[in-house]
Amino acid sequence: MDRRHFLLGSSALSVVMAAGSAAAEQERRVLVLVEMKGGNDGMNTVIPYADPLYRQFRPGIGVARDRTVQLDERVGLHAKLDPLMEAWKAGDFAIIQGVGYPYPNRSHFRSIEIWDTASASSQTLSEGWLSRAFDGVQLPRGAGVDSIVADNNALPMMGPGLRTIVMQDAENFLRQATAMKESNEPRDDRNPALRHVLEVRHEVNGAAAGLHDKLRDGPRPAYAFGADNGFGRELDLATRILAARVPVVAIKVALAGFDTHANQVPTQERLLGFLASGLATFRRNMLAASLWNDVVVMTYSEFGRRARQNASGGTDHGTAAPHFVMGGKVKGGLHGAYPSLADLQDGDLKHTVDFRNVYSTVAQGCWGLRRDFGQRPVRPLDLFA
Repeated sequence: MDRRHFLLGSSALSVVMAAGSAAAEQERRVLVLVEMKGGNDGMNTVIPYADPLYRQFRPGIGVARDRTVQLDERVGLHAKLDPLMEAWKAGDFAIIQGVGYPYPNRSHFRSIEIWDTASASSQTLSEGWLSRAFDGVQLPRGAGVDSIVADNNALPMMGPGLRTIVMQDAENFLRQATAMKESNEPRDDRNPALRHVLEVRHEVNGAAAGLHDKLRDGPRPAYAFGADNGFGRELDLATRILAARVPVVAIKVALAGFDTHANQVPTQERLLGFLASGLATFRRNMLAASLWNDVVVMTYSEFGRRARQNASGGTDHGTAAPHFVMGGKVKGGLHGAYPSLADLQDGDLKHTVDFRNVYSTVAQGCWGLRRDFGQRPVRPLDLFA
């Protein structure tokens, strides 16, 4: 059994343990990573409403101008994202346009692996980009955990750099952690495999107990999250972890369903509504807890969609797309260039920002870590105040 991954009899709780000694705690921001699963259609999220090619490419599913919240004279947000305009006006909501990578892969499984490990498209890595960022960094012991995953994809945190707990919601976790007892089984030195299992269980119980106490005693969110397909519940968990001052470096949540090959309009509208409502409520909770300056929210998705709609009223797997970054110390506004609709590559948008430069910028802005993730030279974005 690998010490870095231990499953406790339920999909609600598992622990990815990493070795390493503790160091003095230093000030850092917590990254809240939001995966938009399935490949969100960026052109109907941040809409090039002034470009006549947009209407030509999407005569049936293009977003009408009166359904577009204009950001400048060229682009606007889908009307379902209007709850985020409070953050936009406050200057703490950034939109990075045209994010992607060279030689893009259109497979869900391979492309999300590239994003989660910060690999090149021709490279296969087994460790997540967040764990790689903390390779060799001594983190404080805290509650026995460095990062928390609230969905079922922990790959960004996988690796020896971080100790990661995976759990679906706070209430299930609290019940399980309360029920767990320290094992009294003897440590049989003649059975190394058994001894290893017991040592891992001991670490898991210790991490769960520490986090249990902090969540149990911590404040609940000031503003309730909406009842949806689970995204609000995951953000509620993230809010409780942050309000309880659990000393983690990252929390991951996810919103699924963006693989819109057919009948895209109602599906994407519903999901963008969940996204906007959840993130706006999360921001209000962080402001109420005086934590907004200590948090950075970043969305990502495995790819965007093709420029032209298909015959089924949807879009197929594409390449570049916009991504969102929010936080009290984030410089709001548009960053990067919107890909040209007049200069497509095999029917897809050409990326203008390499996602690894976004990761490098976040690693520096959140934790003061200089990481290039294989990009040389690094082209950092001006994202943080």
